[in-house]
Amino acid sequence: MNRIFDTELDTFNEDVIQASHQYPVLVDLWADWCPPCVVIAPILKQVIENYDSDIALAKLEVDEGDNMKIAGQYQARGFPTILFIQNGEEKARFSGAKPASFIEDFIDQHIE
Repeated sequence: MNRIFDTELDTFNEDVIQASHQYPVLVDLWADWCPPCVVIAPILKQVIENYDSDIALAKLEVDEGDNMKIAGQYQARGFPTILFIQNGEEKARFSGAKPASFIEDFIDQHIE
């Protein structure tokens, strides 16, 4: 399993929805013009790399191609929006830059 990867509209179903039946997937809806997105990116990477359980991070750049359709589908109101997807469904989300301790607690609260 590649724990951190980029995804896009055409591969989202396979990369995230189908994969989330085997392990939880965090989806980082981000944009390169968004300062909080730049702040949280290395924090998310560190948390996922250090996590004991199988969990993946899918990064979706909302301004590339038709990727904004995914942001619209999940009604993301601002960026970054982090979705917790498990068993094909969104279980939780948060927005904005957060410290590693918040992200770890967020994962621990929602992992089944």
